[in-house]
Amino acid sequence: MRVNNENYLSIWVDDNEQLKIINQLSLPHKFEVTILHNFEEVVASIKNMLVRGAGLIGVTAGYGMWMLTKEAPKNSIESFESYIENHADRLRLARPTASNLAWAVNRQINKIKSGSTIEEKINLARNEAITIAEEDRNACYQIGQYGLEILRNLSIAKPGKVINILTHCNAGWLAFVDYGTALSPIFLAHDEGIPVHVWVDETRPRNQGASLTAWELATHGVPHSLIVDNAGGHLMQHGMVDVVFTGADRVTLNGDVANKIGTYLKALAANDNNVPFYVAFPSSTIDFTLNNFKQIPIEERSGDEVRNIMGKLNNGDLAEVQICPDLTPARNWAFDVTPSHLITGLICEKGVCPPSKFGLQNIFPEQFNE
Repeated sequence: MRVNNENYLSIWVDDNEQLKIINQLSLPHKFEVTILHNFEEVVASIKNMLVRGAGLIGVTAGYGMWMLTKEAPKNSIESFESYIENHADRLRLARPTASNLAWAVNRQINKIKSGSTIEEKINLARNEAITIAEEDRNACYQIGQYGLEILRNLSIAKPGKVINILTHCNAGWLAFVDYGTALSPIFLAHDEGIPVHVWVDETRPRNQGASLTAWELATHGVPHSLIVDNAGGHLMQHGMVDVVFTGADRVTLNGDVANKIGTYLKALAANDNNVPFYVAFPSSTIDFTLNNFKQIPIEERSGDEVRNIMGKLNNGDLAEVQICPDLTPARNWAFDVTPSHLITGLICEKGVCPPSKFGLQNIFPEQFNE
């Protein structure tokens, strides 16, 4: 992604071996690069949402495990590995719903164990973190290609007409290393000259749609309009949405999908109005140990995220303001689950498949033969 005429990834290691991220808490009003100096800062960046999005959480965790190897005691392999194991759970628990996080931590632990010396283990962790990041970027590009074909077909069916896409939360390049999932096909379609327009859900309470998706689309020059979260059903009733693209934080074996709270309501409205509803994600988001959505842990975050909102004042200053009475408590579930029967198709780096165990088995046979 290009920002201010420079190419950026959402996370990278610079020439001085410093781990850098784009601080998502500063967007859309300020573009800020932050250095993560140690394991504690990596955990905090995930927990406090300086980085967010299933793919980026996993990649950041991969780098966090590399940080952990550099900080672990070096007096013996036993104490080194014990330190790694004891601290890894802190990463796993930073955000419990997205499966990419635990997947990356477990992958790094296995890689670290394969080394014969401490120095080799540290180098293996560094290289594996970079590999995880590259895989995420490549997967998102492939997802974009498969999703682009869907948009091409919609454009052929509506020659000369704008394709209206509704999306929820942020599943663009900021949520991954580059390209994104739900937004990747949109960027590619726009670049190809297909006329697209995106309805951007604000995505309360943290407003990832208003702050991040809208910023990405504006930066890339994609036509879009910000809407309140409850407007999607109205737009679908009036034929103003051709397709819904969302991302995912965890996908079960039978095709149920956990995503940002409010996704389920969009799926219900799409189903009622015969609007195709696609979910895009890399294979690292699939939890092959879960059979259905009832087993997905749903993160509940602080009620202050609902009670307060951050924004820019008329004088340009940023401020957090309270939007409810002082004595009013709030509950804040961060995710909901969309059952597979409401989903048109799943898009991952291996193709588009039906939202079912049979569909996933066709493109991931190795996961079902073990």
